[in-house]
Order: sequence, then C-alpha cells, then structure tokens
Amino acid sequence: MYVCLCHGVSDKKIKKLVLNEGITDVRGIKKCTALGSQCGKCVKQAKSIINETIEIQYQQAS
Repeated sequence: MYVCLCHGVSDKKIKKLVLNEGITDVRGIKKCTALGSQCGKCVKQAKSIINETIEIQYQQAS
C-alpha cells in the first residue's frame, strides 16, 4: 500500500528501512525518501508503520 501518494513511498519500503537500516523515526525515513515533503498527510501513517514494525521485531526477538 502506498503511504505517501505524492512520492510513491510504500509501507513495504518503510518496513524495509526499519528492518534493514535500523531507522526508528520519521526523520530517518525522510533522509532516505521524499516522505512527507509535499502535503504531509502521510507522516502520521508512517509513524504508525514504524512503531508497529519495531514492536513486531521485538516480539520476534523475545
């Protein structure tokens, strides 16, 4: 699913950056993509995806 329609950033891309690059916040995602740089409506959803991905990662590690 596309999270940022303005720049074509998907939830898969965000999850991949969290898991492979260790990014833990929207600022980190913005450094790698154009997320949130136009209308900004995607930032809240991106935060949710980041948090969910981190939570799942910790649950799997336990």
